[in-house]
Amino acid sequence: MISPAPLCSLRRIGACLGLLWLGLTLTALPARAAETQPAKPAPVPVILDTDIGDDIDDTWALALLLKSPELDLKLVVGDYGEAQYRARLLAKLLERAGRTNVPVGVGLDIAPHGDGRQAAWVKDYDLKSYPGKVRADGVQAIIDTIMNSPQPVTLICIGPMPNIAEALKREPRIAQHARFVGMQGSVRVGYGGAKQPQAEWNVKADPKACQQVFAAPWDITITPLDTCGLVTLTGDRYRRVRDTTDRNVADLIANYRIWLANQPTLPADMADKRSSTLFDPVAVYLAIGPDQCVMEKLNLRVTDDGFTVIDPQARQVNVATQWKDLGAYEDFLVDRLTGKH
Repeated sequence: MISPAPLCSLRRIGACLGLLWLGLTLTALPARAAETQPAKPAPVPVILDTDIGDDIDDTWALALLLKSPELDLKLVVGDYGEAQYRARLLAKLLERAGRTNVPVGVGLDIAPHGDGRQAAWVKDYDLKSYPGKVRADGVQAIIDTIMNSPQPVTLICIGPMPNIAEALKREPRIAQHARFVGMQGSVRVGYGGAKQPQAEWNVKADPKACQQVFAAPWDITITPLDTCGLVTLTGDRYRRVRDTTDRNVADLIANYRIWLANQPTLPADMADKRSSTLFDPVAVYLAIGPDQCVMEKLNLRVTDDGFTVIDPQARQVNVATQWKDLGAYEDFLVDRLTGKH
């Protein structure tokens, strides 16, 4: 017969062991829960093809792209002439952003030649000083980046597209290994919300190139003037961007002031009050995900005079035709640029 005292001791030991097991189990639960959480998707490899240095919105788009962890920037290429100027501008912005891991491609040196409205910001910058890679043949760099990527590349195009037309000519298979996201066209709305569609600049500047791009067998998503032409930051939204101490955004605002100095039709103090129309960042947003856009599948044809018209016989394109909540998109843009999101 076991005496009462040893029996109590055994019970105490059993209780302690039970509590110890429970504690270990509860400690392991958070780790197990973490193990079952879905992993974040890997960043999408992207190429930016841009006529940066003409309208300031391309500079805003690059700033947003560099602030978007969902996107893995693999290459930037200047398009539509002014090749050295655009390459220098891209290189200096990337270097100051600490992103010299991104190669800079020199685009086709077609008309127009020379410098553009942000030239003062790069007047002393030598492209040879860029610590990263500079690809003298930007078109071939686009082809190589797409064809050598282990996963499909998103090609973000925010200017006229002679580079892309030439890339398709040299290597048509790039359309099988990439998707196209761009700022092109005017479907139902023109500039400034006009009720009639207009020939949008990125299409009108080189309609033949746009026709070739839209004919290629890749998935195409665009923001036409119907959505991107309505974006302007004002009030507190703009002040938050203007006053941020982030170097990338400070460089953006410095370029905006230089750009405005070369725009005699716009008020010289506009950079203190509001942005210009921010067309191109919407294309970067669509590459991330079009949450705030109404998307329609439309058959679009590019005319020889630069219009994008609905035609049942044309290729189907994913088109951001309206905003669900323009204010929510503008908040997203501001939060990204100021590091709040």
